[in-house]
Amino acid sequence: MTFLVATAVAVLAGCGAWLVLQSRSFAVVLGTMLLGYAANLLLLSMGRLRVAAPPVLIVGEPATTAYADPVPQALVLTAIVIGFGMSAFVLVLAVRARAELGTDHLDAADGAG
Repeated sequence: MTFLVATAVAVLAGCGAWLVLQSRSFAVVLGTMLLGYAANLLLLSMGRLRVAAPPVLIVGEPATTAYADPVPQALVLTAIVIGFGMSAFVLVLAVRARAELGTDHLDAADGAG
């Protein structure tokens, strides 16, 4: 299972990095989204997700009892919400730039496509 999660993070990060290096604005937006997903998956996997474990310590039980750490899950949930809002904003900027310039090339000079 660890190999599968590590492979998923590597594939997401690799594809995201490749897309960020493209010259089209939509590809760059998709690449930053994939990099964000890779970071979220990495954070979540580092939190050692436990199944059927309480999220907090129970009074009266020893501290060595396995419990699920809620902090990585809360961080990832917050990052997903912020990432969704930023992705929507950047997509609107990319569409507006395409409408204004007539091209979606990032390195186009004076709107010449």
